[in-house]
Amino acid sequence: MDHETFSVATFNLYNFQLPGLAMNPFQKPWTKEEFNHKVSWTARMLENIDADIVGLQELWNAEAMETVLARQALEDKYDLLATPATGTKIVCAALVRKGLLSGAPEWVSTFPDAVKLESTDPLDPQSPAISVHIPGFSRPVLHFRVALRDAPPLVDVFVAHLKSKLPTQVNGEAWYDADPATYRDHRNALGGAISTIRRTAEATALRVLLTGVMKGTETPVLVLGDLNDGQHSNTIDILTEQPNYLVGESHGGADIGLYTAQTLQEYRDTRDVYYTHVFQDLRESLDHVLVSEQFYDHSLRRKWLFDGLVINNDHLNDEDHKATGTTDHGVVKVSFRWRPFAT
Repeated sequence: MDHETFSVATFNLYNFQLPGLAMNPFQKPWTKEEFNHKVSWTARMLENIDADIVGLQELWNAEAMETVLARQALEDKYDLLATPATGTKIVCAALVRKGLLSGAPEWVSTFPDAVKLESTDPLDPQSPAISVHIPGFSRPVLHFRVALRDAPPLVDVFVAHLKSKLPTQVNGEAWYDADPATYRDHRNALGGAISTIRRTAEATALRVLLTGVMKGTETPVLVLGDLNDGQHSNTIDILTEQPNYLVGESHGGADIGLYTAQTLQEYRDTRDVYYTHVFQDLRESLDHVLVSEQFYDHSLRRKWLFDGLVINNDHLNDEDHKATGTTDHGVVKVSFRWRPFAT
C-alpha cells in the first residue's frame, strides 16, 4: 500500500527498565509505582505523537516496552524492534507501524574497517602524531528498512545513541589510582576529553555506515537519535557532511549529505524554540532527525516533502522525572508528504 504521508520520531526513554532490576552504577532501580508512571506517560506520549516510525534510546528491557504496547490505544499498532534488550544493557530500539517493516533489523556493534583514526599530519609537521583506537559503538546502532511505497526503493533507517557529554569517570582507572595526586584536579577535563573523543569516533563510524548505503545510490535514508550534540557541532557536521541548504528556485541535492530536520524547520519558522534537553539551565538540541536528499524539498532527487517538525518538551520542566514517569529528553516528530520532484 502506497503511503502519501508518514512521520518519524526520536524518543529517549530515560532508562526504561523493569522495576527492581539494576541499571547503571549508582542508579536506584525503579520501584513498581515509578515504573507504572513511566508506562502510563510513555503510552500517552506515543498516542499523542502517533508516528509511523519511532526511534528509541535507553531501553533496557523489551518487556518494559511491551507493557506500554499492551495499552488499548497501542495494541497491535507497532512491531517492536528490541531483540538485544534483555535487561543487562542499554539498547537502541524502534517501533514500526505494522505492515511497514521489510526484512530483519540488525544491530551494529563493531566499527567498520574503514574507520582509521591515525595521522602524522604531514601538512602540519608541528602537530604530534595521533592514534585513537576505539573498536565499537558504546550503544550499538540499529539499522532496518521500511517499505513506504509499493515500488522500490526501500527506506533505510538508522537509530543511534552517541556517547554523552558527561565526563567519563577516570578515578578507578589503573593509571589514575597509581598517581592520583597528578590527575585529581583534572578529572573533569580528562573525562570530558575522553567522552568527546569517543562520541566523535562513533559519529565517524556511523558516517562510514551511512556512506556505504548512500554513495552512488538514490536510497532514502533516515537517522533518528540522541546524538548528544548540537545542530552545528563537529559531531553533527561529520554525520551530515554539511550539505548546502538551497533557497528560492535553486535545486540540487547531495548524494551522501544529510539534512537536519531542525534546519528545515528553521527555514519555515520565524522563531527558533527547538530544544530537547536541559542541563544546569542550558537548553540544548541533542535529539535529531537527519534525512537524505530524497526528503529535502530542493533536491532534484526528492521523493517526499518535509511537512513540519513538532517537539514535545514541556515535560522537561518536571523537577522529578521519577515521580511523573517522564523522560529527561524532548520527543521530536517530523512529518513528510509524497511529492516527487517534477522534472
